[in-house]
Amino acid sequence: MLYLWVKAFHIIFVVAWFAGLFYLPRLFVYHCDTKDPVGSAQFKLMERRLYLFTIMNTVIAISCGLGLLILQPAWLSQHWLQWKLALVAALLGFQWSCWQVVVNFRENRNTRNGRWYRWYNEIPTVLLFAIVILVVLKPLL
Repeated sequence: MLYLWVKAFHIIFVVAWFAGLFYLPRLFVYHCDTKDPVGSAQFKLMERRLYLFTIMNTVIAISCGLGLLILQPAWLSQHWLQWKLALVAALLGFQWSCWQVVVNFRENRNTRNGRWYRWYNEIPTVLLFAIVILVVLKPLL
């Protein structure tokens, strides 16, 4: 029964984590198009708060994931999980890059345009597809 509770919370916080990673780059797109200082200051505040919200969900999702591995240690030998963990590491790298963008905007050092951020916004979507397919289908790799 404990396993099911941990799994449920893992899924809930992964969904919240991805929600933040889907929306944060959209804020970057809109921030690029903002020219007035008041609007820019508002985006800076929203980006920082959303990033912190995303970090909180990341910590809880990963903690629950580690809990699942403690309850199911045999999974570590399965290739689908090894690939999933590699994709989660890539997701963490993307999240770290989002922090770099937040800092660049905060310090008025952004050099990218909205079109670039529209493409950047697709990275967590691709990672989500791959992770869900691995978890659900558990292909033999």
